[in-house]
Amino acid sequence: MKQDITKSSTPEVTESVKRGLKTRHVSMIALGGCIGTGLFVASGSAISTAGPGGALVAYIGMGLMVYFLMTSLGEMATNMPISGSFAAYSSKYVDPALGFAMGWNYWFNWAITVAVDISTAALVMKFWLPGVPGWIWSLVALVLIVFINAMSVQAFGETEFWMSLIKVITIFVFLAVGFMTIVGIMGGHATGLDNFTYKKAPFVGGFPAILSVFVVAGFSFQGTELVGITAGESEDPEHDVPKAINQVFWRIILFYILAIFVIAAVLPYTSPDLLGSSASDVAISPFTLVFRRAGLAAAASVMNAVILTSVISSANSGMYASTRMLYSLSKEGYAPKLFERTWKNGIPYPALIATTIVAAVTFFTSIAGPQIYLWLVAASGLTGFIAWFGIALSHFRFRRAFVRQGHKLSELKYHAKWFPVGPLLALVLCVAVIVGQDPQSFFTGNWEQVLITYISVPLVLVLYAVYKIRHHTKLIPLDEVDVSPIHEEGTLKDKD
Repeated sequence: MKQDITKSSTPEVTESVKRGLKTRHVSMIALGGCIGTGLFVASGSAISTAGPGGALVAYIGMGLMVYFLMTSLGEMATNMPISGSFAAYSSKYVDPALGFAMGWNYWFNWAITVAVDISTAALVMKFWLPGVPGWIWSLVALVLIVFINAMSVQAFGETEFWMSLIKVITIFVFLAVGFMTIVGIMGGHATGLDNFTYKKAPFVGGFPAILSVFVVAGFSFQGTELVGITAGESEDPEHDVPKAINQVFWRIILFYILAIFVIAAVLPYTSPDLLGSSASDVAISPFTLVFRRAGLAAAASVMNAVILTSVISSANSGMYASTRMLYSLSKEGYAPKLFERTWKNGIPYPALIATTIVAAVTFFTSIAGPQIYLWLVAASGLTGFIAWFGIALSHFRFRRAFVRQGHKLSELKYHAKWFPVGPLLALVLCVAVIVGQDPQSFFTGNWEQVLITYISVPLVLVLYAVYKIRHHTKLIPLDEVDVSPIHEEGTLKDKD
């Protein structure tokens, strides 16, 4: 293992995280980040909305964008492997004000998402134990993920490895059962591809329906950017990050595209059971329906366990991501210096405690003040797409500055292919998905719904504007962008 990087001579309290994530941890975190309830549950509503062909087109298009996005992140993360990576990249390659806005926005998003996930865990547990109050299960889930994140980064990585492995095994079993059902080995009779031409299939609802499914697919893929956060604690980021990213594309094809193909072939898009889109709809998860169609009676209980694993994994990753982002913001000078303090095991406990408090308060508002909770969740809704937009913009400027300053691509440890097509495609699709969240409310003048849907955007703009006005920052000229590589944690914020 590489030497830990510290700034303090005291044996207990330091100012640096530890590089304790192994290659298999980083790979599984990258994989597990894009496998969750979006695939296990919401994929059914995508097929119901746009038909089998429309759903496949939307997921293939979004998967391609995510691949390009991850290669962009990989190029920057191997050049500058730090925790809270893409907020720092926005500061270093675009504008410090953008880094400030991106970092706080992302931290807030994941802190809120932890509260949503522990609420969802309670809903899932009701499948088995409906008589137990849901808040008890939510509290148990919160304590569990705080404990995992407080132990060590190795404990987090190992936990995510095994939970991701459970999801991967489930998908392999699902694909095997699904294809046997399609050809008639299981389930009584072969379904073939008849459902692809059933009624209005394969494309239902035209382009507007496909665009709406792009939104669903985008939410399904959120979390893949976690590989950038892990770069700061990977034992060998120059090797681990590119390997994890290179595997993302093929795994997306395997897991998402093939899974949706199987669901669409076995179940007609007109089935009312496909409309479920939340983890509470486990009994009608398309995975459950396919297993039942194949004659596996215990499918609902098995899928409930898998979905519970996915929810806990999401909360665990969310706690990790938000803690490291707050730690990174502190190191950049964007948050109080308290939050860059770490203990001897490399865990930034002040950041962990602050994130836990925000998650807990958010959860309790769901009980005491449902309207406040609705606004908090809405405020975090588009954050993932905004973060992706920031990644694509940062990479576009990084590569242009790198070439402008006379550097050759061979100097990079890893370089994204198809530049500038990749980041430009990601920028366009991110904007399209953000705008396409709820255009109907614009047309009908439902401004309250517009505000609920799009509130993330003005919040980021306000953060950006406040910092920019206060510190008089500017867009960094390409000739002045610092593209030099670093191999240690350090402060990257330009002093103004």
